[in-house]
Parts: sequence; C-alpha cells; structure tokens
Amino acid sequence: MRRPVLLWRNTAKTITGALESETAQGSFGRLWGVFMNSRVAIAAMLVILQEALQSLGTPLNHWTLVVCIAYLGATLAVRLWAHPCPPARTFDGLWVLTIGVDVMAFGLLNFFQASPLNYTPLFALPVLLASVLGPILLAFGTAASVTVVLLADAAWSAVQGSGDVNARLLQAALSGSGFFLVALLANQLAVRLAREEKLAKKSQSAAHMQIQVNELVVATLAEGVLVMDGQGFVRSVNPAARRLLAAQETSYPSPFKLAAQTAWQPLVELMQHTFAQQSGQESHISLIHPGLNARRLQVRSRLTDSSDGPHESLCVMFLEDLREMEARIRIEKLAAMGRMSAAVAHEIRNPLAAISQANALLEEDLQDAGHRQLTGIVGQNARRLAKIVDEVLNISRAQQQIPAPQTTILRLDEAVRRIANDWARQNAVSGQLRICTDSANTEVYFDEDHLRRLMLNLLDNALRYTSGAARGFEVSTQLVAPGQTRLAVWSDGLPLEETVQVHLFEPFFSSESRSTGLGLYICRELCERYGAQIGYQRVLRENIQGNEFFIMFQPVSQRLHTELPNMDSVLV
Repeated sequence: MRRPVLLWRNTAKTITGALESETAQGSFGRLWGVFMNSRVAIAAMLVILQEALQSLGTPLNHWTLVVCIAYLGATLAVRLWAHPCPPARTFDGLWVLTIGVDVMAFGLLNFFQASPLNYTPLFALPVLLASVLGPILLAFGTAASVTVVLLADAAWSAVQGSGDVNARLLQAALSGSGFFLVALLANQLAVRLAREEKLAKKSQSAAHMQIQVNELVVATLAEGVLVMDGQGFVRSVNPAARRLLAAQETSYPSPFKLAAQTAWQPLVELMQHTFAQQSGQESHISLIHPGLNARRLQVRSRLTDSSDGPHESLCVMFLEDLREMEARIRIEKLAAMGRMSAAVAHEIRNPLAAISQANALLEEDLQDAGHRQLTGIVGQNARRLAKIVDEVLNISRAQQQIPAPQTTILRLDEAVRRIANDWARQNAVSGQLRICTDSANTEVYFDEDHLRRLMLNLLDNALRYTSGAARGFEVSTQLVAPGQTRLAVWSDGLPLEETVQVHLFEPFFSSESRSTGLGLYICRELCERYGAQIGYQRVLRENIQGNEFFIMFQPVSQRLHTELPNMDSVLV
C-alpha cells in the first residue's frame, strides 16, 4: 500500500490550508470517516454474503468471492492509512482510490454474478460519496461512469444472448438517470449544509471574539464585578473585585462560595435580598477583616434576564471603594478651590501690601504705647495674611520654574538630630523632646532644607496637641529593611477623630480656626517628591497612647535610577 498512500499524500498537497484545517477537525473529516467505515462494512458484508450463499449450495462464480475479498482489502487500506482530504474537481488519484475502486468492484460483481442477487443499488455508495464530499462535476462524472458500466454490462449480456436485451438496457438507463438525480440532490444538499456551517462558524467566531472583548473590558475595569448564582457561588470575578474583597494577596479560584468568609456576609445578604426582590439593589456596606480597618464599598446589584430559557438568573454586583470615590470628589473640589484661591490670593496681595506699608508709616509717627500696640497687632495679622497668600500661591504655582536640587542625599540620623535640637532650643522644650536615632546613619534621598520644613511642620503639630507632660513627644528613626529607613514624630495627644483622619493631608483642612490647613499637605507633597510615604497611626509608647506621623524613605539605590518631578514650589 505504499503507492496509494503516497498518491494520496501528493494529492493532499494540492489542497488549500483552509480546507486542510477544516478536514482535520471539521464536519468534512467526520463525513469522510462515515463513508470510509461504510465502505468497509459493505465490503465485509459482501464477503460474508458470498460465504453464506456458498454454504447454502447456491452456485457462485469464484471470481465474485475474489472481487469481494480484494475490495475489502482496498477499503481497509484506505481507512487505516489514508487521511481525510477533499477530492479534486476531476478524476484524480483520490477518486481512483475511493470512488473508482467502488465503481470497478461493483461493476465486476454485476459482470460475474451467477446468483439472482442484484448489485446495482450498491452503486449509490460511490455516487453519494462523490456528491457529498466532492464538487458537482465529480458527482456527475461518477454518475456517468456508473451509467456507462451498467450499459456496458447490458451490452455484454446482449452479446452473450442471455435475457431480454431491451429490458436490461432500459433498466440500465433508468438506473443511470436515477443516479444522476441522486448526485444532483445530494450535492446541492451538501453545498447548502456546508454554507450553513460556514455561516455558523463565522457567527461563532464573532461571538467568541465579542466574549474575549467583554472579558478584557471587565478585567481592566477599575470597578469590581462579581457574578453569582442563587446558591451564593461566585461564577466570575475580575481583578478589581478580588482586590476589594481580599484582606491580603489571596487567590480564590472561581467558582468559590461567597459565604466562605465572615467579612463577606454583607454581600451575601445583599445578594439574597436581590434574588428575593427580583430587582436591582444599591447599598453602602463595610467589609471588616479581623485586625484590619473596615473597607467601605458602594455596591450595586443587577439580575440577568432568564425569561428566554431554562437557565437561572445570575446576580451581577458592581463594587466600588468609597474611599476612592471620595478621593476623586475631593480632588475635583480641590482643583476648583485651588484655582479660586490663587485668583483670590492675587487680588488680596496688592491691598495687603498697601495696608502693611501704611501701618509701617503710621507706626513711625506714633508715640503713645497703646497706639503702637494697635499698629503692632495690625502688622502681625498683616504678616500672617501675607504668609497665607504666599502658601496658596506657592501651591498653585507652575512646578517647572525651579530646578531640582543637585545634592539630595543626606545621613538621616545626623540631620534629624540637628534639626530636632535646633527646633527644641527655639521653642524651649528640650526637656520634653526625646530624640532616638537608630537607623545606623543610613543615607536617604532627601534635601536637608526640605527635610527641615517637613520636620518643623510635624513637630509644630506635635507641640500644639501634646499634653504638656515631660517626655510628651518624641522623634525617632529606625532601619526597617536594608537601605530603607523610617522617621517618626510621636506625641501623647488625644486621638484624632475618624472624620479628621480622612482629610488629614488635604489642603485647607484644619481642626483649628486660625490654621491655614496647608502644613500636612505640604509634608505630603514633599514626601511624594522624593518617593517617600507619609502616614498617621495611633501608637503605644512606654504605656502611653499617642499620635504618630511617620515617613518611609525610599532606598537610595532604587531612587537614583528614577527621575524626580519638580516640587520645590511647595516651600514657603
């Protein structure tokens, strides 16, 4: 069987890549397998039938048995070693191996038949094979070849003088006409089915592409998306939802039970309420994980429509972090306030300068102590107003005007001790301030003037809210990781309210009426400029609860490879 296999493979090389892919996996391959199995089954039945007739004593031509056995061998060889491949438009090697073998074998059976059996219906197999798997030209060619074989058999019978010649010729002509009709109908049906399958595959491909687009959109949404069934199993969850649900980096492969954690119980209740009401719900909930702060979420739930099928409804939840929503709103408000404040500050500066100058001239001519005291009060408040105006303008000013400092690496312990001691002497609180430096004099990426401004703001806040007791506030440094240090300013003041903590580092926010609310905001801007992080927490020091503001400095080795933005304008 080397020649047939090679001939088959050579024929396959002429077929396009698309057809090869289709025959390997599509319906063509399945149909080809069905026809090849049918050929093997018919060949086996013919061999069995010949043996059965011979055992019953029916006179047979031995050549008939030889043809059946040879036909069985040919069909098995094609089924075992050949691969599905569409035949060409005309008679080629593929046609010879399949359809041609069938026509020749069935024609020989008709020629050698010595029993009353009629093998003519078997010709339907090669006609159907050519019509379903091949083009119309091959189908008609096969029907024509079958008709020629039948007419040739009838003519041979006429030469031998056996039977009614006219009847046999008429029977051959009618059978040939029938095979032509079968070829036409089968081919048209196969063409239509192939066209419908192509449209179905195209629609399936478009639907699959749309599903991938939807999954990509959902995966990149900043809003969390949960899809749950009525039993509380999460069928699908996007990365944003995993981040909002998990207390830490924990993987929950879908599907997972929403009631698996106690912290998720508010979501379970909202899901149950959604299914009970059969309508979308909206609520603010809190996810409380043990040992961590509560995470407040805005949750909107919707139900999928299941009226068009037996599938159950699914609950789709949209999660959004309330802190992020509030931050966006605050940013928008602050942007508008910044523009307005800058405009107002510009308008205030000129009349304020006139007031300060007039007050200075008036003070030169006054001799009365009471009057000079009044002008001093005017000058003091004018300077305070000027400072506020300068801070507002510095924050709103374009950031590209002042270049970044060149020398920005300093030894943290030395700088902290120097700045803290200078501040303590100026404010006469050396006995109340503790300085604990324990960062092994590690270098940090920070300008010393900026660090001074940062520490002065934090120390002023600590002094303002301390209880006044000895050792009431503390400055400390600590090496928390190789190359990474931490600076903390602690005071024994009362705890800050939650509403105050939320807005601590926002501009123009202060719990005091005489404060500009810009100190902590400037501290945050300075830290962000150098890649550091500033935060607040309640800490226990020597059995005393207090407020701590801490700064985590970025390692110098990491920071040296990054480019700094220009933020010097936050300085006054």
